[in-house]
Amino acid sequence: MSNTISALSPTEVWQNFTALNAIPRASKKEEKIIQFIIDFGKKLNLETTKDDVGNVIIKKPATPGMENKQTVCLQSHLDMVHQKNGDTDFDFAKEGIHMFIEGDWVKAKGTTLGADNGIGVASIMAILSSNSIPHPALEALFTIDEETGMTGALGLKGGLLHAGILLNLDTEDDDELTIGCAGGIDVSANGKYETEQPVPGAAGFRITVKGLTGGHSGMDIYKGRGNANKLMNRVLLHAAEKMNIRIQTIDGGGLRNAIPRESFADIVIDAEKATAFTDLVKELEQVLKSEYQSTDPDLNISIEKTVTPGKVLHADFQYKFLRTIAACPNGIYRMSPAIAGLVQTSNNIARVLVKDGAFTILCLTRGSVDSEKMDLAKTICYNFELAGATPEYGGSYPGWAPKPDAPIVKLMSDLYEERYNEKAKVNAVHAGLECGIIGKNYPNMQMISFGPNIRGAHSPDEKVQISSVQKYWPYLLETLKRIPEEN
Repeated sequence: MSNTISALSPTEVWQNFTALNAIPRASKKEEKIIQFIIDFGKKLNLETTKDDVGNVIIKKPATPGMENKQTVCLQSHLDMVHQKNGDTDFDFAKEGIHMFIEGDWVKAKGTTLGADNGIGVASIMAILSSNSIPHPALEALFTIDEETGMTGALGLKGGLLHAGILLNLDTEDDDELTIGCAGGIDVSANGKYETEQPVPGAAGFRITVKGLTGGHSGMDIYKGRGNANKLMNRVLLHAAEKMNIRIQTIDGGGLRNAIPRESFADIVIDAEKATAFTDLVKELEQVLKSEYQSTDPDLNISIEKTVTPGKVLHADFQYKFLRTIAACPNGIYRMSPAIAGLVQTSNNIARVLVKDGAFTILCLTRGSVDSEKMDLAKTICYNFELAGATPEYGGSYPGWAPKPDAPIVKLMSDLYEERYNEKAKVNAVHAGLECGIIGKNYPNMQMISFGPNIRGAHSPDEKVQISSVQKYWPYLLETLKRIPEEN
């Protein structure tokens, strides 16, 4: 099927995307893809360098007649989110993505696709390797680790780039021109807890919450989709209050920037109450299905009998822990009062792990107003402290302040209206983009982000629209042709 995808139009983009998806490229494990891009640049006899943190920069001179135009930096990130369905047998460390075409979309079989940000990377590769595309002098910046900390952008030093304009190819709606984004910070909690033996004659069960839609914890947070960690906690808390279940383990969610789709918990209960417990959970499942029928129509909560577990959480800790998760903010915290429809601050409870006397909770707090973002992060930390956890901050990155009057914004807005007879949506987004971080060391660089339609990013439902790539590609090339001359 990869051969069929390589034949899609524009072939130069899809061929490079197919080559990228043959290489494992998880965040923080980008050694193979870094070398792939270095080899790509050197094979073209272009100036190719790797900076101290692993970002790759490839420079290409202007085509004849465009030497006096402003230098442009084309920027995308090399890493991709690795997520798969629970029933998918796939090894991200060894296998390339299994892609297929369904109607107007390219998808992956049970895993993330990597269109975020592989289509952007593939587009830059296509321009670098072309002998027929007109363009000004180019600096191609391929950053690492965008998805789990933006450490590539954070580690990019000043003075390596000389471009006056940066085109970030990491937006997921082809009618949008993004000129601002939220910052973020990881808020984690770790701790130890005491265990005890369950009562004699207890029966063991595994509860599974699955079938949730999931998605990007920034771009999709406004959609009100279910968070598996919150829903599992609701089930456990309800059951604990009604019939004194005891918990052995909880294992939910994964990556900090993905809305959790699945959670698993092992519990024990008096064997005589097993039927009543099953009925109780099924009743709550119907309540949750009703609440989330429009956002998560495939929500499923299942129960299966297991071998009776060994030790369970100490009763006092279980009481505090379940209430800590229940009290932790999740989803939208505040909408922007200045920009209609923009989420200003949010939190995603991305990971909950309770096992063998230790627990971990991982959140990603986002905000376009830094002071409010930090206030929410502190609130979450205070909540964790009450449960006896040791909270920590990490992975903080700044937002990107919009500059709607920048010349590149007018150029691309006018071009969009000229080509498509409608106005582009010039906006700011709640997701994190690298532009704000890069701008710290390059404050005079004009920046804008755009790209083709990608849906379901950060989840196994991720897909990219074929016709949208065909729309975005000539728009990108025409933008390069119209870059103004140096002042």
